Amino acid sequence: MSTGEFSGRVAIVTGSSSGIGEAISHRLSALGATVVVNSSSSVEAGEAVSAALPGESMYVQADISDQAQGHALIDTTIERYGRLDMLINNAGWTTVVPHHDLDALTDEIFRKTFEVNVFGTWWLTKHAMPHLMKSPDGNVVNITSIAGVRPVGSSVAYSMTKAALNQMTHLLAKSCGPVRVNAIAPGLVATPWTSDWDEQHAAIAELAPLKRSATAEDCAEATLGLLRSTYVSGSVLVVDGGTTMRM
Repeated sequence: MSTGEFSGRVAIVTGSSSGIGEAISHRLSALGATVVVNSSSSVEAGEAVSAALPGESMYVQADISDQAQGHALIDTTIERYGRLDMLINNAGWTTVVPHHDLDALTDEIFRKTFEVNVFGTWWLTKHAMPHLMKSPDGNVVNITSIAGVRPVGSSVAYSMTKAALNQMTHLLAKSCGPVRVNAIAPGLVATPWTSDWDEQHAAIAELAPLKRSATAEDCAEATLGLLRSTYVSGSVLVVDGGTTMRM
């Protein structure tokens, strides 16, 4: 039986087949939490992450932009484990569109970005909230971005969705206590998705006071900090090595 810091608690980490979500899953599992790994399509990778975790875990495929699938993710967790203590809303979608090229930001791209990042996160959190309310320390942590606090990011739509998530964090924290709702807002993160962004990583290394991009582990540690801080709710913690101070 696990005796770790988060022993007995159950966490869902969306979009956790790689990158930030995978790192958060590993840290939570190592500290005793039961972790539900999720992805929309990378089933083999998600199953591999779940299998590699040191503690109790399962993988559930669900595209959170489909309300029924998101609800099924919550329901499957409750059926299996009987409780939910932590919801880490990490799943997101984007594609690179230059901000000045309004025509390139098609209605399809705009809609999909909002469907995953905002609607999906909202539907999932709303369905999870009654279960989180039953936890002695229910938590939601939204993974947003400095694109939600500065006019930057992979597209105008992406920046808009992250700003919406930051505001959602404040509103839910105000309205849904004693469940704590917080967010981390990373700058550029070195993940598989940005592995070929050499120019961008070099620019951040030049600009950021800490002289490098974030790692997935940096984001995981920030998430743990919020989960551990039992009197913090409604905070958006910027995890950018000081980048936004120089923008």
